[in-house]
Amino acid sequence: MEYAFGADEAGRGPALGSMFVAAVAVDDRDAIPAGVDDSKKLSRARRDDLAAALRDDDRVRASVVEVPTERIDDPATDMNALTVDAQSTALDAVVEAGQSGVVDACDTDAERFASRVADGVDADVALRAEHGADETYPVVSAASVLAKAARDDHVDALAATYGEVGSGYPSDPTTRTFLSEYVETHGDLPDCARESWGTCQDALAAAEQSALDQF
Repeated sequence: MEYAFGADEAGRGPALGSMFVAAVAVDDRDAIPAGVDDSKKLSRARRDDLAAALRDDDRVRASVVEVPTERIDDPATDMNALTVDAQSTALDAVVEAGQSGVVDACDTDAERFASRVADGVDADVALRAEHGADETYPVVSAASVLAKAARDDHVDALAATYGEVGSGYPSDPTTRTFLSEYVETHGDLPDCARESWGTCQDALAAAEQSALDQF
């Protein structure tokens, strides 16, 4: 089935920086450029080209929502709730009543996730969620590309401010080194860090232990 709209996110897992959620809606499925795919499978250059094509096509309605670190660290919420809210907000900007769409499910229960997102959309639309929707539906792949392109630009801006920060993911040695050295130098985490993430807490704890070991 062809869907008129889709939504996806980029940056749920990193220890640094914002998460981005994008929504895309089209009236003509030919408006989605050839070659869209799960953004993680595409090179940076290819993502940038596809993102530019999507933004420049008047047949494509797109919206990108940024979820900053201060919201991510808020103990009153969680990543699933933040993703639901961001998808609903992004979709509100592009969907029209009567349309059908699919979003990438960020909850183990895809049906529950779809219901929560739909409840946050003002327009009366038919919405479903699937795991891996960015690999299956071009309109969700397009949203994935726009979200990842926004996240890429965000990480570039962090690097311009702080120096080499890597990808921001906990598994990235460059990111871990950046956090460790920053805390060692400044005695605290950078503003771009997700303070509630274990990787960031580990960097603080390691610096505190190193200071104690010097006595």
